[in-house]
Amino acid sequence: MFTRSHRLAAAALAAVGLAAALTAAAGDPKTEPRADAKAEARADPRQAISKKLEVPVEAVRPSVVAGLYEVAHGGEVLYVTGDGRYAFTGDLFETEKGKNLTELRRSEARLAALKGVSDDDAIIFSPKTPRYTITVFTDVDCQFCRKLHSEIAEYNRLGVRVRYMFYPRSGPGTDSWRKAEVVWCSSNRQDALTRAKQGAEVEGKVCKNTPVARSYALGQELGIRGTPGIFTDRGEYLPGYYPPAQLLEKLKELDGAGAG
Repeated sequence: MFTRSHRLAAAALAAVGLAAALTAAAGDPKTEPRADAKAEARADPRQAISKKLEVPVEAVRPSVVAGLYEVAHGGEVLYVTGDGRYAFTGDLFETEKGKNLTELRRSEARLAALKGVSDDDAIIFSPKTPRYTITVFTDVDCQFCRKLHSEIAEYNRLGVRVRYMFYPRSGPGTDSWRKAEVVWCSSNRQDALTRAKQGAEVEGKVCKNTPVARSYALGQELGIRGTPGIFTDRGEYLPGYYPPAQLLEKLKELDGAGAG
């Protein structure tokens, strides 16, 4: 599902790559579609689009613009004509309220992907009574990831529960990837992660079935552009480091906007 897009996402070209893939799947726009394809699109455009683009039918739904359909997966949203021949990327705004409808749809798709991740595949730092939960894709060797973690006690004090997922930017087989796996395989993951982010050497072996590869693949699917990559419990994407007080204010702002 969106295989070509996933490969391109690592190079920050996911949207462009997927649009190109859709164009290739649709064929020559100058060529008239077969009569049976037209009939199929008229009968059920979602089914036709799903079949043509090789995505689940649940990923396709009518947009607010007549004749256009949304195709959403991970952090990507495309707009496709009912016959699947034309597709484009970009943000769709409701002009009266200035609401970014595409970003709302992206958040929905991200949230659906993140809900599929068990807490058992994360390293969690949490206050007793959290007000907010954020999922942070982190790299052990990333400077701003280390800065964020150095203030983890303050995030927790402000009521923010931090759910860490691994995203070694250098990719599989690298030193950062190995460190992430060693941290995961430690008897005390919280302590091992803290020491690793302080620059200490974390000794240990790599165990079987670590979630590092799954977490990395999910980060690519979600369109992470760098680390730390922060996602709210509503699916909003906050790229980069936020100081604790600033993050709390941002979470309150997003919570208020969502309630409105």
